[in-house]
Amino acid sequence: MTTITFGTDGWRGQIAEDYTFDNVRRCAQGFARYLLEHSGAEKGAIIGYDRRFNSEHFAAAAAEVVAANGIHVWLTQEATPTPVIAYSVVDHKAAGAINITASHNPPTDNGFKVREHTGGAVDPEGLKQIEAYIPDLSGVKRIALDDAIASGKVALFDAATPYHEHLSDLIDVGPIKNAGFKIVVDPMWGNGIGWLPRVLAGGNNTIIEIHNVRNPIYPEMQRPEPIPPNVDVGLRTTIEQKADVLVIFDGDADRVGAGTESGVFINQLQMYALLALYLLDARGERGPIVKTLSTTNMLNKLGKLYDVPVYETGVGFKYVAPKMVETNAMIGGEESGGFAFRGNVPERDGILAGLYLLDFMVRKAMKPSQLIEFLYDKVGEHFYKRVDTRLANQAQTMKIRANVEAARPSAIAGLRMTGINTLDGFKFEMEDGGWLLIRFSGTEPLVRVYCETTHGDKVDAIIDDGLKLAGING
Repeated sequence: MTTITFGTDGWRGQIAEDYTFDNVRRCAQGFARYLLEHSGAEKGAIIGYDRRFNSEHFAAAAAEVVAANGIHVWLTQEATPTPVIAYSVVDHKAAGAINITASHNPPTDNGFKVREHTGGAVDPEGLKQIEAYIPDLSGVKRIALDDAIASGKVALFDAATPYHEHLSDLIDVGPIKNAGFKIVVDPMWGNGIGWLPRVLAGGNNTIIEIHNVRNPIYPEMQRPEPIPPNVDVGLRTTIEQKADVLVIFDGDADRVGAGTESGVFINQLQMYALLALYLLDARGERGPIVKTLSTTNMLNKLGKLYDVPVYETGVGFKYVAPKMVETNAMIGGEESGGFAFRGNVPERDGILAGLYLLDFMVRKAMKPSQLIEFLYDKVGEHFYKRVDTRLANQAQTMKIRANVEAARPSAIAGLRMTGINTLDGFKFEMEDGGWLLIRFSGTEPLVRVYCETTHGDKVDAIIDDGLKLAGING
């Protein structure tokens, strides 16, 4: 029997290896018990899915189990963006949700993600409880999907329309519709397909969608993650089409990426700072900012400039979402390109983030490259890089962890070290306000080495020193 371990948002596995129908059913039984024991089961649960291989069938398998446990299920009638599924929890006043998706991970994988009644991530303690409730197959209850639908225990529903209507509470898209932009959209063969054309229909923009059919092998990219080199086709298309902006959604549309009118990628740290600046400057909003320790210190500088508090958490929305709820945060986000906003559910929303970027362009009458210059006028230039190394086995993982735990450098790339933050991984803080972070992925056998610095000429040297500290090279 496969041992199922819940990571950042739930469980992810390799299709047909450990991600099987039986194991999905086991996870669904664990989540059903969690709902039953936390007094929310009578409210029902949402189940949705992405465009990966067999996702709709895995979702049906989960629905059969949850319904057999006496919990009403609303099952999305089509592949649905993660933020739309999250909003459906609130719209239906449901107890929680199951989302069959591996988000931006490789095409070989699929996932089983869970959400609580707010639509946001279940906190770490809740994830541990769900994991502990997962039985062997003999403990799984099940009712055939057709029978569950016929008896009303499972209802197919349209999640898109209520979310589309909800957007009007968060943003006036009228000015964007009539901005006359040429927009390239890359939904990465995933759940963001058709969403910007739908939301911005009836205006005078030209929207060019690429990678906009279902293709679960994700050709022309390594994986549906909105970072280079996966975005290279979109950047080239932006140049070829002489477009004003590139907007990118990952496979389940909870993350966002972007490119300038010149086909230059806007990295995830720049994107987070731009979205925070949009809320603070263009909209005049005020409120806390929640950031994971792996994202930009530009947010701390914006916090000081606009007199708003900044809270730092571990990596993952299982930390960000609860902190946003606790502090009524204006925005929360992480380095992977996932951002959440006050007034919406405490969940990453790539669709809303993309609209906010377009609205920023409209309100400031600036191209994306000009918005970055506007940001840097306030906080100074910042440079970022991340290198991921796949781990061969547990022995290598332990060796790298031991190397990093023992590391106490006095300087990194010639910059004096001022402290070490071990909240999540090992973050070496440097005299320029920059940092080097070495941490192990919560969802893949990877060690990540990241840095942010105000010294553009030191980025590669900082990363090289990080790799040496870990014993990966050098």
